[in-house]
Amino acid sequence: MKHRRIPKRRAALAGGAAVALLGAGITFQTASASEEKPEPAVKALSATAAGSLASTLAERLGGDAAGAYYDVRSRALVVNVVDETAADAVREAGGRARIVEHSLAELTQARQTLKTRATMPGTSWAVDPVTNKVVVTADRTVQGASFDKLTQVVKNLGGKAELKRAAGVFRPFIAGGDAIHSGGGRCSLGFNVVKDGQPHFITAGHCGEANSQWSETQGGAAIGTMVDSRFPGNDFALVKYDGDTPHPSEVDLYNGSTQRITKAGEATVGMKVTRSGSTTQVHDGEVTGLNATVNYGSGQVVEGLIQTTVCAEPGDSGGALFAGDTAIGLTSGGSGDCTSGGVTFFQPVPEALEAFGAQIG
Repeated sequence: MKHRRIPKRRAALAGGAAVALLGAGITFQTASASEEKPEPAVKALSATAAGSLASTLAERLGGDAAGAYYDVRSRALVVNVVDETAADAVREAGGRARIVEHSLAELTQARQTLKTRATMPGTSWAVDPVTNKVVVTADRTVQGASFDKLTQVVKNLGGKAELKRAAGVFRPFIAGGDAIHSGGGRCSLGFNVVKDGQPHFITAGHCGEANSQWSETQGGAAIGTMVDSRFPGNDFALVKYDGDTPHPSEVDLYNGSTQRITKAGEATVGMKVTRSGSTTQVHDGEVTGLNATVNYGSGQVVEGLIQTTVCAEPGDSGGALFAGDTAIGLTSGGSGDCTSGGVTFFQPVPEALEAFGAQIG
């Protein structure tokens, strides 16, 4: 349903003009057509272009914006807003405006309530702009009094939140892109980057600690040293290559070919994405939430993650999430597997690059 509010003064003027013109023998339909301003056309955008427009509009609209998502079928950016003035700004920029009940500030407050009252192992929450709610997910370990407490907290948030169940268990996907090995186990390389003119790569922070050595094979010669690791809170790490190890800016597609990566970009809800990892190789899915919080247990809480329908399994951690030639995320963790499906969370790449002062390359 389209909501279109017309100020009273403008409506009165329009009505008066119509009466005068009818007295002059001109039809009402002709008068309306001459005064009605054509609504700007909705632009057809790629998912990455929609993400850029979403960021621009979020800054421009401030508190009047309430999230956005990408409509794959129409290739349009849908932007949630709370009033008609903001809706007009979205239309002028080429987006599709949608007036919703809850502002982003209200949903953010709901997230804070969950953080304060419902932080417990096996839970996650993320804003879903499609439903204009915070979607709270509990894995199968949340039972009894814990589940009752979570249910009550969500109920008290009214229409701003809803509770769902995940069949599996939320955990970081580490069994210890291409496989990388350390004394702590096996993970997957995310993306090759450049820092201070030197070749590095990024992976998940929970894969290892600073100064750990990484190799291409279990027990093989080290190809790099982890120089920085952020986990929990965030989930990214930086490894500096040793020697002359080849480091092309591409992702292994496990079919004899690779995908060239030229830049990093932000995820958008509705975006179709692909993940490459050393355990389950290549799988596709869709972004379903942004700025997600996941409670892996043992105090391991990570915020600001991308929530998706892409499957993953232990050993896929750190692997690349991408859309075409754009680096989107690093595999963090989730529930389920690539047989039954599940929920997987990813660390946004732009945040990691900014933290490390690095660039895709």
